[in-house]
Amino acid sequence: MTRLLPTPSQTVGPYLSIGLPWPDGPHVVPEGTPGAFWIRGTVYDGNGDPVPDAMIETWQADPDGGFCHPDDPRGAANTEFRGFGRCPTETDGTYGILTVLPGVLPGEGGTTQARHIDVSVFARGLLHRVVTRIYFEDQDNSGDPVLATVPEERRGTLIAAKTGDGYRFDVRLQGDGETVFFRV
Repeated sequence: MTRLLPTPSQTVGPYLSIGLPWPDGPHVVPEGTPGAFWIRGTVYDGNGDPVPDAMIETWQADPDGGFCHPDDPRGAANTEFRGFGRCPTETDGTYGILTVLPGVLPGEGGTTQARHIDVSVFARGLLHRVVTRIYFEDQDNSGDPVLATVPEERRGTLIAAKTGDGYRFDVRLQGDGETVFFRV
């Protein structure tokens, strides 16, 4: 009689790499799209070491603030814009997502949300994904109602720095400078 052993079901990774990535997953928009740029970064663990087997997923509005989703009555204006990206980290913990700047979104009570990208991080040792946002240092983030809930001294963990080919956004899962994560 064959005895089956329990599977390691208590953690998200390192099994993400089996079937989840796809060749154009990091491309929210096709190469050559006007205004396209890279968001690049590194995922770090609580010791400050790069995480070689994490996965970054992004979800965002198009440049006009519409989502390519049936629940959004505005819809996405660009049919090649899927709004979703997925990128596993490399052995050095780095990732890259090719995208465009999302539009401003309507918020509750007539407010607006600053341009941002929603991010899910999956990694070994996590029972569930962690969720954060990317805001852009060269955009007006001052009126964003979600960012306003974050203590001022922690907001920097949500702001992507401008680089030559886009922006840099590192994710720190724990420890000094831990990225702010939201309960969703």
